[in-house]
Amino acid sequence: MKVKAIKGHQGSRMEAKDATYVEAAGWGKYRWWRYFLGLVVIFFVGLVVGGIAIPRVAFLLGGQEGLAAVNRLDYAALGPVGGFVAVTAIFSFFLAGTLIAVTLVHHRHPRTLITARERISWRRVGHGFVAWFVPFWLIAGLGQYFFYPDTFSFNFDFDFATFALFVPIALIFTAIQTTTEELFFRGYIVQGASLVWSNRVFLALVPAVIFALAHLFNPEASAGGWLTVFFNYFLVPGLLWTVVSLIDGTTELAIGVHFAHNIGGNLLMGVAGGAVTAPTLFTVSKFHATYTALSMLVVVPVFLAIAYKVFKRDEAST
Repeated sequence: MKVKAIKGHQGSRMEAKDATYVEAAGWGKYRWWRYFLGLVVIFFVGLVVGGIAIPRVAFLLGGQEGLAAVNRLDYAALGPVGGFVAVTAIFSFFLAGTLIAVTLVHHRHPRTLITARERISWRRVGHGFVAWFVPFWLIAGLGQYFFYPDTFSFNFDFDFATFALFVPIALIFTAIQTTTEELFFRGYIVQGASLVWSNRVFLALVPAVIFALAHLFNPEASAGGWLTVFFNYFLVPGLLWTVVSLIDGTTELAIGVHFAHNIGGNLLMGVAGGAVTAPTLFTVSKFHATYTALSMLVVVPVFLAIAYKVFKRDEAST
């Protein structure tokens, strides 16, 4: 994969048609120090500005008690909906930081984090959603019920009014969270790494390692140990979703896949003590690291078969 340095905000229409999103790293302003400055901007807006704003969000949700709950990292005290908003709202600031970095530091369109083409293929995003949602939640979800029925339960005390309120909130905030992570890990990090070395193995490994390290403090990682860190963070989604992005030449598929993965966990089946607490329909009382890891060995090939055999790659990813 040879990166083409194209001057200006983007290449010509013919160049954009033939280029991948990785090659778009050579558009606009792309010196190494700009990527360093971009990372500073992203983390400043995400951590500093977001860190100032989140306690205020908690105060709006729960008053002084909500503020005190966030200060002691007790998001559950805000309730299932309020706690979910307080945890995921930080990604809005990381998204803003990423868009600012690409637009003002690199002088190119934020769309280039997804595709080098003039339009995003939402059809391909939808393909990613279906290709992952169906096998993952059938195998990981129903499999949990069949193999560990004593840990799988329906929330009988479920408040459907709360759930109805939560659904649109979950859709919006989950979309922001997953899209932000894709734009950063599969988009910005891969593009920056491509200016160092355009080798595809290198480009696949860099975001996979960073993604796994960023999730080491998740409760699931602590419960599952190295098996969970390797299979559920490094291999999938870290490595797999980067590889399909490099194959497609866009992050469209990965954006749909990541949303399907998280929205199922936020609406359908949650794990007790997980990183995000949400009023899901079903709850798993114990996280089974071995089963979750082994299920990936079945989910991944089924996902690839659906994504590349059932769904035909459109012009944007050919």
